Amino acid sequence: MLSEFKAFMTRSNALALAIGVIIGASLGAVVTSLVNDIIMPPIGYLLGGVNFDDLSWVLKPAVAGDPTTEVAVRVGAFILSVITFVIVAFVVFWVGKLLIREEETTPSGPSDEVRLLTEIRDALRAR
Repeated sequence: MLSEFKAFMTRSNALALAIGVIIGASLGAVVTSLVNDIIMPPIGYLLGGVNFDDLSWVLKPAVAGDPTTEVAVRVGAFILSVITFVIVAFVVFWVGKLLIREEETTPSGPSDEVRLLTEIRDALRAR
């Protein structure tokens, strides 16, 4: 059983996928902090001291000061999530372009099969 698992991990891309998921989760946390702690405070300051976490449309105010009874559409949290997603997508795209290089193919002429088929075609035309 253990040898089957070891063979699965070494033959498939499961280990690479697991590493990618772990690194991706860590990258997500870093980018979330970058957006929330570095990028959005200056933007909020430039927009007149807006804290995006507090941006919301209150549909039903809190009852007796209990914040759990408030019903609100949290627009600011959504904006932060969209900005975080865009930055994560850009960083993943950029890292992917740096690390994943496609092999350049050099045209070396027709393959053996194509040459053989060409010879057969030419021989049939000559008849």
